[in-house]
Amino acid sequence: MRDYSESKRVLVTGGAGFLGSHLIDRLIERGNEVVCVDNLFTGSKSNIAHLIGHPQFEFLRHDITFPLYVEVDEIFNLACPASPIHYQHDPVQTTKTSVHGAINMLGLAKRLGAPIFQASTSEVYGDPSVHPQQESYWGNVNPIGPRSCYDEGKRCAETLFFDYHRQYQIDIRVARIFNTYGPRMHPNDGRVVSNFIVQALKGEDITLYGDGLQTRSFCYVDDLIDGFLRFMALAPKAEQTLSFPGPINLGNPVEFTMVQLAEQVLELTGSKSKMIFQPLPADDPKQRQPDITLAKTLLDWEPSMALGEGLKKTIDYFETKLQTFR
Repeated sequence: MRDYSESKRVLVTGGAGFLGSHLIDRLIERGNEVVCVDNLFTGSKSNIAHLIGHPQFEFLRHDITFPLYVEVDEIFNLACPASPIHYQHDPVQTTKTSVHGAINMLGLAKRLGAPIFQASTSEVYGDPSVHPQQESYWGNVNPIGPRSCYDEGKRCAETLFFDYHRQYQIDIRVARIFNTYGPRMHPNDGRVVSNFIVQALKGEDITLYGDGLQTRSFCYVDDLIDGFLRFMALAPKAEQTLSFPGPINLGNPVEFTMVQLAEQVLELTGSKSKMIFQPLPADDPKQRQPDITLAKTLLDWEPSMALGEGLKKTIDYFETKLQTFR
């Protein structure tokens, strides 16, 4: 593992977003300086408000589809809308963020000789025909569907990362992130955990799609960020000059149906909301469960937060958040 006792200057793109802001907190706790870059399309200044004025924090409003010139020691590339409502709002820009953004950040990493982390996604597996999903699985993605701006954008970003790795010996880390939840999720991002919690707290009907038996595996944000840091800190083996590039699955392997998730949310909120069912959106995956054998072996990592405990923390956050809008 790399030594984090020496302070680094770290760039986090998408740093005002859900995952990015939690990552920045952890990096600063470890004594690093952080340059947070975000165009605030889906990120929010409220996620980083507590860091404004901190001597180890710097914020730049910037769109990474344009080149960026900064001096840093490490790069975490997290910039891209991650929920269907947001990434389908401007699908061309979503693809540009994944592809042009990857080119610009890899170019920066090449110039600086800096290791770079790519936040990829379980969506590269599409609607999988292999279950659970291993990193060796090539996926089942519709390249022209309404979700493909995100799915194929992230797949192309992975291609670019590995081509830069092979052609220029860039030190890359590609992590495939499975469903993550926790405080600082956007209340209107359309993701299932935030949807169910907000609907339950407002006493609205909880919306499920299809028969509600499609599955997801939910990882609490603190566990995921720990995986990020362990992966970035992974040192090369003695006979190698570069560390393991990935891809590596990061997520919770415990699988739940949408009905089971809704039932937990209703129980924890004490809500009287009813479950209603609507048609399944196009290309919505029926199953999603990570095989995390690689993460356990290489990173000594696996999630520790049970879904019930993580939901309680997330519900507390949304209760406070919703009160500010009343």
